[in-house]
Amino acid sequence: MMIATKKIAARAIAVCATGLFVHTLALATIPVQHWTQASGAQVYLVESPAIAMVDVQIDFDAGSRRDPPDQIGLASMTADMLEKGVREKDGAAALDENALGEAWADLGADFGAGASADRMSFSLRSLTDPALLDQAVALAARQIAEPAYPDVVWQRERQRLQAALKESYTRPGSVIGRAYAQAVYGQHPYGYEMTEATLANISVADMQAAHAAGVVACRARISMVGAVTRAQADAMAARLLSRLPSAPCASLPSLPVVPEVEPLAQAQEKIIPFDSAQAHVLIGQPGFKRADPDYFPLTVGNYILGGGGFVSRLTSEVREKRGLTYGISSSFSPGLHAGSFTVGLQTRPDQTAQAVQIARQVVRDFVAGGPTEAELKAAKDNLVGGFALRIDSNRKLLGNLAGIAWNGLPLDYLDTWTRQVEKVTVADVKAAFARKLQPDKMVTVILGVAK
Repeated sequence: MMIATKKIAARAIAVCATGLFVHTLALATIPVQHWTQASGAQVYLVESPAIAMVDVQIDFDAGSRRDPPDQIGLASMTADMLEKGVREKDGAAALDENALGEAWADLGADFGAGASADRMSFSLRSLTDPALLDQAVALAARQIAEPAYPDVVWQRERQRLQAALKESYTRPGSVIGRAYAQAVYGQHPYGYEMTEATLANISVADMQAAHAAGVVACRARISMVGAVTRAQADAMAARLLSRLPSAPCASLPSLPVVPEVEPLAQAQEKIIPFDSAQAHVLIGQPGFKRADPDYFPLTVGNYILGGGGFVSRLTSEVREKRGLTYGISSSFSPGLHAGSFTVGLQTRPDQTAQAVQIARQVVRDFVAGGPTEAELKAAKDNLVGGFALRIDSNRKLLGNLAGIAWNGLPLDYLDTWTRQVEKVTVADVKAAFARKLQPDKMVTVILGVAK
């Protein structure tokens, strides 16, 4: 009977993970509850009782921006190795990577860990059946707090990663991405790229130290979406962190201040010879922080410039009118620091100079003149009309909720999102782009064209 129950649980999780259902909150207000636990951990909750499941994300300020320069990749490896086993503690038996995987499969639940530039994140998805949920939370708490970091597994993983790095140097997208990040960010950690050398400098002891310093209960931001009440969510959050040291943040060393991204001083063009049928092009500069008040004008404006697919200016000018590419786009990637603004395209090598010239001119004209009223209306209609698709599953809603928690956004952020978009004017877009972008100082990286 238990086997049948576990199979049903796994199938239910899989169906929910596809996002095929329409979230019942998509067409209504989204009440976000927020409180701080005695440990200092902050909890954010959206109750969603329609489906008997819960999604959890726990974020810590332990992303790759805190990697030492000679150990780039430390945060990612610290998170990735959490799935390779948990150690014995307080009578709970040690579990190797196979036993750990089997334990999660038996529960029909999912647990994951990873690190981005800004944060280290843990995720849990489980049905809310009390027997299953209780075991899932208990196992997740062990994995968060008591990773085994087995050295023999690390040596194997390091060899695999070193081989993968060497293989990535044969892929044009990876090569140009590394060169572009270095050109845009300079010495800032956002431009860090793991190499065989930095990987070789990472030991099990380094991962244990990074975990101990970064995964601290008082600094946790916990986001939950699902069929749980506030009381249940509070108990879950406390239990998920219960096996971590309970020291208050005031007693801990302050986290080092990470410097801001420096603006570019002048334009730069870098050409990378590469045997490729297509030339790959990236053009851009540092953009803006997620907390910037220009977020909505820049979001709407970028939809018009290059984020709106076939209705964008870049597509119209570079693809539709001149046939220089199959696809071109622009994007912002804001974070705790100024993430990049990027225009990306691929074209035939013999058309590269023209495609780059036109793309640069389109950006320059947009920054100087802004959008038309017709472009603005079309962009706002599309963004507002598509808003429900941003929150039409628990997983998507969790991503938005975690964004609110991490970036300190207002609790009514999702409720007011469409109104914020609707009130953007042509003048707002023009002023915001003029403040953030300097077309004459952007970097251009071209791969696939001989020097």
